[in-house]
Amino acid sequence: MALDVLSMAPNYQGLAIHRIPMKTGLVTAEPIKALVPSKSKLNTIEAKRIMSVLDEAIHKVELVTLMSYIEYHPEALDEMVPEDLVTAIREHLNISQALLESASIVQEKQKQLEEEDEDIEESWGRDRLLSVEIHKSDLWPMTHQFRDSTKAVLRLLLSNPQGARLLQIQAPGRSPAAQCLLDCLVELRGFLFEKLLTSPMELKEKNQFIQDITRRNERNQEVIDGLQAELAKVLKSKESEVEKENFVIQELKNHLHQVFKFSENSLLRTKQEAEKQQKMDYRASQARLAKIQQDILALRSQFHNLVMENREVEQALRKKKYKVETEIENWIQKYDMEMSEKQEEYEDLESIHKEEKLQLEELKERHAVLVEEFSQIRTESEINSKKRVEAEREMVRMVKAATLIQAVWKGYLVRSMLRSRKKKRGKGKGKEKGKEKKGKGKKK
Repeated sequence: MALDVLSMAPNYQGLAIHRIPMKTGLVTAEPIKALVPSKSKLNTIEAKRIMSVLDEAIHKVELVTLMSYIEYHPEALDEMVPEDLVTAIREHLNISQALLESASIVQEKQKQLEEEDEDIEESWGRDRLLSVEIHKSDLWPMTHQFRDSTKAVLRLLLSNPQGARLLQIQAPGRSPAAQCLLDCLVELRGFLFEKLLTSPMELKEKNQFIQDITRRNERNQEVIDGLQAELAKVLKSKESEVEKENFVIQELKNHLHQVFKFSENSLLRTKQEAEKQQKMDYRASQARLAKIQQDILALRSQFHNLVMENREVEQALRKKKYKVETEIENWIQKYDMEMSEKQEEYEDLESIHKEEKLQLEELKERHAVLVEEFSQIRTESEINSKKRVEAEREMVRMVKAATLIQAVWKGYLVRSMLRSRKKKRGKGKGKEKGKEKKGKGKKK
């Protein structure tokens, strides 16, 4: 795989690997709940370790695939990374170049051997195969050196994250094969992440869901096939109906053409009749016009007489209107005066109302303060009463306890006095017995 990646020609048209989004599965517009894992984070340590190992591998592949850029732009090493990393990268590039040259030589010999396989003798062919195998065996130490140099370069890049970051920023892209490898690894990470998130029960439900979907798809396919057959039948019947309708339309077009010819003849006849009727109507209208003009003259004289009569009536109405307008003006002036007086009264009342409203607000504020003080005093009195009741109860309890203690103490004193008296009596009797024994001894 490393030979294939290194043998590809560099193409820096892709994006940097740190801009590649990590795929976690196929994303649909509306994901199906049965196919989406219930968990969004890894819970077990083993799963986290697996994902960390894969992420580390992807990061290392990112760094390794940037070597092709350094191979074609060696001047970037002096500006970006320290000297030990520069020497390691150059050694790695030399080893990779030698490995590619030897691999290309082996490939060319294999192609020549395949092309000349039919024409050469067996002994000569064996020698050629032996030489090819020898060259292949020589490749193994070089591959081991390439692997060791790759590990060394990765170790130095990982120990120097700033240089690795500068290398990623400096490199514009990777070869298509390297980019494809990275995409495949990222996609593999998404599949593996989804697989680790999926529990056995969810996997079982997912398989059952897929089986149900396949069965449903088969049933739907059968229904679709039946519907397609019905659709074909309906289309055939529809085509036959369309043909019949086209035949009917053609017949109707022919009939319409005949009707159109007949209508032209009837139109000419009606036009001639209409011209005759127009002449007759014109003559009748002339006679009617003369009669109307006579009526107009008579109506004009009647209109003149009515105008003269209405002028007299209009003069009388104008006088009456002037009288009414003067009365209305007088009433309006009187109304304005009264309204101005009312307006002044209203303004005075409004000012008084505002003052009283301010006083009312002040009284409300005082009332609110008094209500708060009253509630505080009430709560304090309730608390004091509760404290007083509790103190009285405590006092009663203490009095009872004191009386009980006094009674117990008195009993104790009485008992102690009785005990002391009994002891005194016992001691007096003992002394008398001792004296009696001493007297008897003396007598003896």
